[in-house]
Amino acid sequence: MDEEYVKSETHNGITSIEFYHPQSNSLPAKLLQQLAHEIHFAGTHAETKVIVLKSAGEKSFCAGAYFTELIAIKTPAEGLAFFSGFAQVINAMRKCPKFIIARIHGKCVGGGVGLAAAADYSIAVEGADIKLSELNVGIGPFVVGPVIERKIGKGAFNALAIDASMWRNSDWAKRKGLFAEVHETMANMDESILRLSTQLSHSNPEAMAEMKKVFWEDAAHWDDLLSQRAAISGRLVLSEFSKKAIEKFKAKV
Repeated sequence: MDEEYVKSETHNGITSIEFYHPQSNSLPAKLLQQLAHEIHFAGTHAETKVIVLKSAGEKSFCAGAYFTELIAIKTPAEGLAFFSGFAQVINAMRKCPKFIIARIHGKCVGGGVGLAAAADYSIAVEGADIKLSELNVGIGPFVVGPVIERKIGKGAFNALAIDASMWRNSDWAKRKGLFAEVHETMANMDESILRLSTQLSHSNPEAMAEMKKVFWEDAAHWDDLLSQRAAISGRLVLSEFSKKAIEKFKAKV
């Protein structure tokens, strides 16, 4: 596999939305736009009762921002547009009236941690370590910050954001509330995802939609908040510090 994609399919009320990028499932602007679109569509699709969000491959769930596009940003407007892609996905997930289960089969970095946090229920496998590496490249986890802090609390979020080099393991992520479940094997993880998604596909859609409203009622202002946060990242990524750090980091991968 070397072609990036986002695809979705629905069976028995369960809509699976899968994304892939050859560079550790990183997310360029095109994939972010497609993800937001597919999540929004599934939310309005009568046949969809529950959504499973997943990525392809066996190693990384999501490596966050696509560095080739990051380094190409030349103006604050371009920076705002790029980081707004993450904001649009997070907002699509919170506004979607269907529950979203995230299948976390591997490591999560930056925006990948944001996806895990924005899901209503994340099921992971051992080895699904997490890291917020943004400060290492001269920016910060501004756009994903609110959704991660909402899920794991300010103290745990601050620790992740400040120590941008340290991996936290899946057990840490479960104890902090990012992951609802952590399984020893992918087979066990997938079995649990199938069990829960099947159960939810037979649950009352109206009740689940009302539950989701309640779960996210503290985030009604996020359209504006995440846009403001995207502007901060879009400005910082233009600094000489960030440009050099991104080039150096990109050379390692």
